[in-house]
Amino acid sequence: MSEDQAKQSKEAWFTLSGDVNSDMVHRVFEAVGHMTEDGIATAHVLVQSNGGYVSDGLCLYNFMSKSPIEFVMYNGGAVASIAVIMYLAGTRRFASETARFMVHKSHATASPGSRPDALNIIVEGLRADDARTESILRKHIELTPEQWAIHQYSDLHLNSRDAKAARMINEIADFAPPRGAILRNI
Repeated sequence: MSEDQAKQSKEAWFTLSGDVNSDMVHRVFEAVGHMTEDGIATAHVLVQSNGGYVSDGLCLYNFMSKSPIEFVMYNGGAVASIAVIMYLAGTRRFASETARFMVHKSHATASPGSRPDALNIIVEGLRADDARTESILRKHIELTPEQWAIHQYSDLHLNSRDAKAARMINEIADFAPPRGAILRNI
């Protein structure tokens, strides 16, 4: 096998947990830089996150889905809110039998005494965020009309079987690095 072929088939195993925020964006940018330097072709990533900031999740989705690294994503516990959008950057996606997903519309809290023009800006921002995240959801998953209706007004919870039926995951399977593999935290 040539050196180029060896680099192309190189896999690595990672964990990524916490809030989706600017710190996570920085950690992922830095990790992907190291992955490309190390010749990693496929990164298996166990995600554990209850969500965070929409703009940071969208940035991670856009960056990871266009990265030269193939991301294989795993949910071993909970992937929720904007973390689901980041998770969908994976070309292959898996979840443990006991894992769950949750998606919902954007929300914000206005300052007490906010004027109508300030409230209108918040509402328009939320609508823009919802349009962006829903387009990504519709690109990757197939919810039933009943599930879309729940998503419209409430939190939609999916267990691993629901996620497989919606094509959010390829298979129900655990994150299981092979013996001897180096496991790195992003």
